[in-house]
Amino acid sequence: MGQAAAQPSTNWHLKENTRDHHTSKFSSKELIVRRGQAFVVTFNGIEQPEQNLTFIAETGPKPSKQAKTQATFGISSTVSKENWSAVLQSTSSNSASISISSPANAVIGRYKLSAQSTSSGSSSPATLGTFVLLFNPWSSGDDVFMSNKAECEEYVLEEFGIIFAGNTHHINSFGWNFGQFQGDILNICLSMLDRSLNYRQDPATDVSHRNDPKYLGRVLSAMVNGNDDQGVVLGNWSGNYEGGKSPSSWTGSGEILQTWKKSGFRPVRYGQCWVFAAVLTTVLRCLGIPTRTITNFSSAHDADGNLRVDEFYDASGNHLERGADSVWNFHVWNESWFSRSDLGPSYNGWQILDATPQEESGGIYQCGPASRNAIKEGDVDLDYDCPFVFAEVNADCMYWNYDPATGKKTLIFSKSTTIGQFISTKAVGRDDRVDVTSDYKYEEGSRKERDIFKKARKKLGLEDKFDPTAPTPKEIEQKPDISGKFKVAGPLEVGKDLNLILVLANLQSDVKSVHVNMTAWSTVYTRRPVREIWKDSISVTLSPEEEKHFPIKISYAEYQQQLTTDNTIQITALCHVEGGIQVLVQRDITLDNPAIDIQILGEAKVNKEVDVEVVFTNPIDTEVMDCVLQVEGNDLLRGILEIDIPPLKAGEKSSTKFKLTPVEMGSKHLLVNFSCDKFSDIKAFKTVNVID
Repeated sequence: MGQAAAQPSTNWHLKENTRDHHTSKFSSKELIVRRGQAFVVTFNGIEQPEQNLTFIAETGPKPSKQAKTQATFGISSTVSKENWSAVLQSTSSNSASISISSPANAVIGRYKLSAQSTSSGSSSPATLGTFVLLFNPWSSGDDVFMSNKAECEEYVLEEFGIIFAGNTHHINSFGWNFGQFQGDILNICLSMLDRSLNYRQDPATDVSHRNDPKYLGRVLSAMVNGNDDQGVVLGNWSGNYEGGKSPSSWTGSGEILQTWKKSGFRPVRYGQCWVFAAVLTTVLRCLGIPTRTITNFSSAHDADGNLRVDEFYDASGNHLERGADSVWNFHVWNESWFSRSDLGPSYNGWQILDATPQEESGGIYQCGPASRNAIKEGDVDLDYDCPFVFAEVNADCMYWNYDPATGKKTLIFSKSTTIGQFISTKAVGRDDRVDVTSDYKYEEGSRKERDIFKKARKKLGLEDKFDPTAPTPKEIEQKPDISGKFKVAGPLEVGKDLNLILVLANLQSDVKSVHVNMTAWSTVYTRRPVREIWKDSISVTLSPEEEKHFPIKISYAEYQQQLTTDNTIQITALCHVEGGIQVLVQRDITLDNPAIDIQILGEAKVNKEVDVEVVFTNPIDTEVMDCVLQVEGNDLLRGILEIDIPPLKAGEKSSTKFKLTPVEMGSKHLLVNFSCDKFSDIKAFKTVNVID
């Protein structure tokens, strides 16, 4: 019997290859490289490699050449653009360094590499090991190619993000740890692909489509929500988050993805839009697709596809949950950067993906990719889900008075400029807000913008169809006799009384009698009413063209128990004008949490302990209890630090100290989240410059 050939050993040159492929941030013992670019491997124990050596690279459960999930290639003198290839770099007595290249449209995922010597007859191939192949935004042949290197750094390599929230009157923001290069995240992302409905139905076909960012973006927009497929996060907008973590308590994606894996892939409780968007950002950046989060203020959820959102109020001014349409204070989705060979070059660039489960598409909760250029130009007939996204930033708003006793509805007024404002994302390389509204639509109220809206309606067949639910032209043309608005007259802070002024003005030259019904409700950020806080009514006489001011005070004691973790209140005044049409005055208020202060005490140096102090002062005149501080930060501390803080009396200041040991130099971000029985999820972040 002949001796079996010794198994060759492989040197993957991790340091050099990961540096060249922008993958050195992954803390992996396995080689991770990007497609369309060469990597060098040295094989020891291979006889005469330049002769008769064939490599096999394969991925997925049923590798095949036809599906492009298996490639067989020998050593050649030049790199092939279309196929896998190997070029000999150098040899010694029994080792060879070989440069292996994949095509720019190769399937991404974990590959097995083996080699076979044709001179050894029919012996089975020797396994050389595994490596992971990712998308390559630095390579001009790749669908995800991004020519601006600073944008590649931000949208693929940056692990810290800022997410914008609040409302159109008051934009606030908080930090997020995407953490796409931490620990086991890459493996969790790959297992996410293997748990999708598409993979379960037909694994081989699914894997063969994994060269296409359009396909993966759509599949992952479905997998990040827990609907349909036991995906990552379960949504909950009720205001009651028992049995899970409140959506506003998370500070990063890592904990969510790790929890999903540890639980045996059961959806993690609970998320809302920014959580879905942040997790999808982590997964797509991890796989190499440039991705960012986008916040749209006054975001329409048009459930019936008529580019119109209907809101209903009863005679007392209560916002009724009637019909599936809604206008959210804000909504967060994603944009990913790739070309659209299916639509043509003018639709390349940023593509909208949305993992928040709002409406089904193709039978499951997924959304996108919708080309941002298609949205701006009203090309709503193009794939995928353009009508829904177009409505999110463009729908017209109709406000109705609804009488539950008779079922009769009366139009109060309609507005075409409310929806889709201050569309925001984080700046490249800075912690600032950038407004991208003009990339979604032409100037609000301009002729061009109205033309695009008409074009979209026409493409959706809405122009020619009679809509019995739509208001009549006569209703739309009605002009109110009075105008009203709520003005803020004091700080908007949790723990302080809420002071507002209702301003009513008579627009006519005769006296008007007005009866005003006012309500205030706590809401979630989707403007869904949760609990009534306050109500009142007044009767007013307005002289010709007179303006009157009515102060309104809602004390902290009145709203404290009713507030949701979103700190949002909707206040409404429905004005019944004698002999005229009703006027609806409304304001959505987001209350700020008190501040929390982070100080780094000393210089932050690699592998040296440094003290951090977090200071919180209780601003209210009662004791706060159940205080917990949560801290995380890549390269600053491992995992999440949780510190219990003793109760704080009225006005008392707490100082909490802990130690960090940075493991890498550069600009790092420390994120803190403080909660107690009276304040939920006070967030702050601090940039830490770590020196060597």
